[in-house]
Amino acid sequence: MEPTFVHLHNHSEYSILDGCLKVDALVAAAYENNMPAVAMTDHGNIFGAVQFFKQAKARGIRPILGCEVYVAPQSRFDKRPGGADDVHHFHLILLVKDDAGYRNLCQLLTQSYLEGFYYRPRIDKELLAAHGEGLIGLSACLKGELAVWLGRGLPEKAEEAAREYASFFAPGDFYIELMDHGLPEQKALNPQLVAVARKLDLPLVATNDIHFGRREDAESQDVLVCIQTNRKISDPDRLKFSSDQLYFKSAAEMSELFRDTPDALENTGRIAARCGFDFPVKSYNLPRFSPPEGKELGDYLEEVARAGFRARMARREAAGAVAAHAPAEYEERLEREIKLIKKMAFEGYFLIVWDLLKAARAKGIPVGPGRGSAAGSLLAYALEITEIDPLEYDLLFERFLNPERISLPDIDMDFCGRRRQEMIEYVTRKYGQENVCQIITFGTMAARGAIRDVGRVLEVPLPEVDRIAKMIPFAPDATIADALKGVPELKALRDRNSKVAQLLAIAQKIEGQVRHPSIHAAGIVITPRPLVEFLPLYQSVKGEVTTQFPMGDVEALGLLKMDLLGLRNLTVIDDALELVRKETSLVIDINALPLDDDPTFEIFRSGNTDGVFQFESPGMKDLLRRFRPTEFRDLIALNALYRPGPLKSGMTDESIHRRHHPERIAYEVPELEPILRETRGIIIYQEQVMRIATDLAGFTLAGADLLRKAMGKKDRETMRAQKQKFLQGARKKGIAAAKADKIFEQIKEFAEYGFNKSHAAVYALVAYQTAWLKAHYPVHYLAALLTSEAERGATPQVVKYIGECHEMGIQVLPPDINKSEFRFTVEGGDIRFGLAAVKGIGQAAVEGIVVARRSLGGFKSPFDLFLEHDTKVVNRKAVESLIKAGAFDSLGWKRSQCFHMLDRMIEFGHEVQKAAAAKQNSLFGPAGAEPPEVPPEVLEMREWDESHVLSYEMDSLGLYITGHPLARFKDRLRKLVSHMIAEIDPERDFDRDVRLAGIIGSFKPLKTKKDERMATFVLEDLTGKIDVVSFPESFGRFGTYLREGQLVWIKGKYMGEEENRRISLSAAMPLAEAFEKQAKRIVVRIFLPGLEDATIAELKTVLDGYEGKCPVQFELVTPHSYRVVAQSAEVQKVTPSEDLIKKIEGLLGENSVAVEY
Repeated sequence: MEPTFVHLHNHSEYSILDGCLKVDALVAAAYENNMPAVAMTDHGNIFGAVQFFKQAKARGIRPILGCEVYVAPQSRFDKRPGGADDVHHFHLILLVKDDAGYRNLCQLLTQSYLEGFYYRPRIDKELLAAHGEGLIGLSACLKGELAVWLGRGLPEKAEEAAREYASFFAPGDFYIELMDHGLPEQKALNPQLVAVARKLDLPLVATNDIHFGRREDAESQDVLVCIQTNRKISDPDRLKFSSDQLYFKSAAEMSELFRDTPDALENTGRIAARCGFDFPVKSYNLPRFSPPEGKELGDYLEEVARAGFRARMARREAAGAVAAHAPAEYEERLEREIKLIKKMAFEGYFLIVWDLLKAARAKGIPVGPGRGSAAGSLLAYALEITEIDPLEYDLLFERFLNPERISLPDIDMDFCGRRRQEMIEYVTRKYGQENVCQIITFGTMAARGAIRDVGRVLEVPLPEVDRIAKMIPFAPDATIADALKGVPELKALRDRNSKVAQLLAIAQKIEGQVRHPSIHAAGIVITPRPLVEFLPLYQSVKGEVTTQFPMGDVEALGLLKMDLLGLRNLTVIDDALELVRKETSLVIDINALPLDDDPTFEIFRSGNTDGVFQFESPGMKDLLRRFRPTEFRDLIALNALYRPGPLKSGMTDESIHRRHHPERIAYEVPELEPILRETRGIIIYQEQVMRIATDLAGFTLAGADLLRKAMGKKDRETMRAQKQKFLQGARKKGIAAAKADKIFEQIKEFAEYGFNKSHAAVYALVAYQTAWLKAHYPVHYLAALLTSEAERGATPQVVKYIGECHEMGIQVLPPDINKSEFRFTVEGGDIRFGLAAVKGIGQAAVEGIVVARRSLGGFKSPFDLFLEHDTKVVNRKAVESLIKAGAFDSLGWKRSQCFHMLDRMIEFGHEVQKAAAAKQNSLFGPAGAEPPEVPPEVLEMREWDESHVLSYEMDSLGLYITGHPLARFKDRLRKLVSHMIAEIDPERDFDRDVRLAGIIGSFKPLKTKKDERMATFVLEDLTGKIDVVSFPESFGRFGTYLREGQLVWIKGKYMGEEENRRISLSAAMPLAEAFEKQAKRIVVRIFLPGLEDATIAELKTVLDGYEGKCPVQFELVTPHSYRVVAQSAEVQKVTPSEDLIKKIEGLLGENSVAVEY
């Protein structure tokens, strides 16, 4: 009988861009090879440990937790660069035997990042000596210390190292590792390793250092390493594995390789038998919330909750609002929720959240109205965790917490984005730095990204790679396999092109693999004891410390995970309220707005929702105009309906039809009406599914929540059982079997698209608040919105909202050194540009300028800026940007003059500082510096021409402020294009041709690997900006038209890939040429009374001078507005150039010419 063999040295995808083996594939390989156990030993981390254990146990395989650690040659604190032969680290395999071993491995890995990182996360022998208990050590690969010394011909040092390692572990727990991948170095070293083992009486173990599943995956792994090192497959000196043998070999293959050392094979089974560690069965390890002295946790929660509830009701009564339900209903619901929370032992959790939000409000940090299913809790409403009354909107506690299937609550909190970090610091101070940490997350290779990465490594031409990638449907869960089935062009391309086939085959293998670790956008973990007692920590190269386990795995260990999200909209609301307060002294409680304000609903009905949270996409605007909401419940429904499922299924359209045609509303049985009346007989919310199950089939609410979850998972067995339960319950309620069956099938169908009403409600509230501000304080709100976009550098959004200001008749005033603050401000009925939006000038410089301005009582000359200012803070680049942005215009200086005197300004600043220093050093120091006289030639200097002014505004602001090169074409432009840039809908217009016009900026000429010319640029029109790429084919045809500052018309395909949205150009021409060539007809409008023959003759002369191909017609207008369209026999076709239009309008008046496209 063959000995049991177990693979103990294996790398998964968490040996990032090195291991080409997904965790489930590693487990599957062990299962298929009938191995009782398998280890996972990734490089320097145990990122995938929890999911590895879960998947292995599901297959009946014993998971062995391990890690290939890096050991510093001396101290882990020694980080000096050495010579070419110096070793930065050795490799060592550690396997976990028991709980003590796991705790020690967590300590070692944490210290390797926090203390020992140098090229790699390193431990040292001092740490190993202190934390060897419960661990088994294996001597690792060719980079292990023993192999390194033997390879250098230093057997004594190898023996010394072996003895030292053996001393760190329990007797017999250090193994000398043998591998055979057919490499000459291994052939030479293995006999020496065996000799050391025999001499020192140390056990041997055979491993295969697995990096991929099958031998044929070696190519994919090679490509993966190229992606990691940013090299091409053809690079001769790149890092690569020298063998294709690092795959998951069978026990028979391993037995053949190591037939001369059978004990090395047998020991794998012995080691596996001794590694019995498992993660603990889920129990909650919550941080301790300390109630006031002498109070029990549960009693304190009840006290705080009841006080909060009374305060809520009192405020409602004072505002004259009528409660939707009787006080007894509220009391009963609150009592029930408190009892359930106490029974589940989650009092501490609710108090932690309550305390966190209370602290935020005390600091003046804006807090959101809640998020997710927590809005279904009256207790959360009483504690001011949420701002929506759950009884009024029929939100269910059991959707949030199911007493029949207890799991830790999940309350996400939104804070002002600008001040979120303060809340993380508060939590850290309160619960201890060693107990609080942000959570890791992993970026993975999506289908398109995998194709692009592999294409670059294989040196497939960029346009070809781009074409292939774009054939993958634009969806978060899109896969290459699905695309090959659903996109015939992709399959055909693969079948006829071997290079494409190779690219797709490799991309398919690495698709979905982990690409890089990063920090979760919101998640933090809080533990009752130091984090390292529960899990290891990771530190990025930027110094950011996170857990090594992602969010789901942190929760699986029973640790408290909290989402502290930064929501920019809360910052915008707060800034807007502060602007209102400053101007009017009015303090507005944004959470106490009446929810029936008609001007606010008119914002929604008109689709005028730019800047309104969650309601500003083109598709949503169209839906609003069709739906015409009149109450808050409509906004909740629209939030739920504007999603891919309801839109594709027709549910959204049906909802609109029923709204405008109530006769279409019908209910299968009368019992459905109270549940579905709000949504006109359509199941939109998950909560409605639960209500149907309780009211029609006698389910408990907790049982109904289990039914909802089962429907979401589409588990056939569970669904069969749930259906029987539903039918039996309905029969007891007197509902006919056929009706009950039909209702259940309807539930099943709609449950696929059903949305969480609680989440829709709280987000509808934020949307309403932003729309209310836009309706009642549009100037203040848009100023705050512009500040928010400028702060994050989103220039296209700044352009968009400035356009919105113009549409609403709000003037956006240019930056002014005497009036602008850091942020956008309100000035009368206008908005003053904030200096935050000026490039090259930071917040410190702006604050310094404002202080100097106040000190001087305002600047009277550009030189005044330097009287009290450090030229290191407001440097040459900053002043240049201020000049280009027009910030000195109000001082009576032309921009050209300021620019000419810039060097003298900087010199004057230096003189001021020298004079100030001299005055400090001498009691009778020299007098202050005086600004220089302005030379006569500068005083007479003319201003830059308009094109220069606008070009420099673009340089300094990223947009045009005093004008726009396209402004004079506004009306004609609208007719020439298919979209203004802001109107492009990412979903509706994806992969479709669009026609745009604008000015070219950020032009970058590029070359492909084949030395073909191409380019990228930014196209800007009056509404926004978009990236454009011109690949060699289109660049070869239209490249002469593409240059910085050129006004162009383009045609191309709109591609939407996350933030990388762009146009792939297929045609282009100068805008003036497009106006002429694309014109279908020119209409000349002539007002007949008083028209003189001389004017007609002159008009004919003008038209004759522009003979062309565009038909011309004449619209003759009489005093009574009778209009006759006629065509001249003498002048029939012209060239509709800009010159022609100017001449006609000069003759017949403004707007006397219309060009149709």
